[in-house]
Amino acid sequence: MHFQEHIIQCKRQKRYLDDYLAKNILTQSEYEQIASNMSKGIKFFNPSFKGTQEEALRWIVDNQLSPSPLGRAAFAEKALANAVKIGAKQYLIFAAGYDTFAYRQPDWASKIQIFELDHVLMSSDKQKRIQSVATEISSNLHYVSVDFTENGWKGKLLTCSAFNQRNISFCSLLGISYYLSKQVFTHTISIISSVVPKGSSIIFDYPDEDTYTQKAGERAKRQVAMAGLANEKMLASYSYLEMEKLLGDSNFLIYEHLTPEQITEQYFKTYNQLNSEHPITAFDNVNYCLAVKQ
Repeated sequence: MHFQEHIIQCKRQKRYLDDYLAKNILTQSEYEQIASNMSKGIKFFNPSFKGTQEEALRWIVDNQLSPSPLGRAAFAEKALANAVKIGAKQYLIFAAGYDTFAYRQPDWASKIQIFELDHVLMSSDKQKRIQSVATEISSNLHYVSVDFTENGWKGKLLTCSAFNQRNISFCSLLGISYYLSKQVFTHTISIISSVVPKGSSIIFDYPDEDTYTQKAGERAKRQVAMAGLANEKMLASYSYLEMEKLLGDSNFLIYEHLTPEQITEQYFKTYNQLNSEHPITAFDNVNYCLAVKQ
């Protein structure tokens, strides 16, 4: 089974997330190259693995590739739907990457303004690729070119005519906390707090305090090593109390917090019941957090 098709199938088993556009973001040759590289690297991920190349690919997808993007996207989009029901008018996707929500948005999302914030090079590449996926770009989507490691991104957001500081906002920061220093991540949360009103939400995943120690799970250790090889060093980890204080200092109160065990129970239980030979469990040492501005 093609690794991307397997990811999509995993999503559809639970129907928490159905990203039917994901398969077409990359070209067929890119998919095949990624799949080949993954399967050939099985010994890095699982030194004791024995099996075919296809079985190796499935193991990597189930254990190393799928858990994080599937779980956190499902968590975020479920929370977004609830936020819109109670008044959120804007959806800010920080480091949007190849996120496809804006191009497969459900009917209820037409009532909100969606902002994709990302580096200009990433955003440009994404827009070129999306032309082959979506026949029409919704008028409620707006691109904002920013670099969160540099000062000034707040100003770029505020100069976007569609953005309204008075509107309750839902802010997604998935996959970001790992690669920003604590100082930069804290500053980012503080800036967000300064531009959104009370009742606005932020949602993100973050590595716990054991991630970069010998206490970390084997998958987490491999992820850290792989990030280092890709020149994307992971820079920070947090305890729950540390994260609670960080958010509190910017007037955010934790509303929902999930540990890996809770993530597996909520988002992969049904899939695992249907696919007992190939279960998916949430990533080691990674928690999900939803916080609301007070």
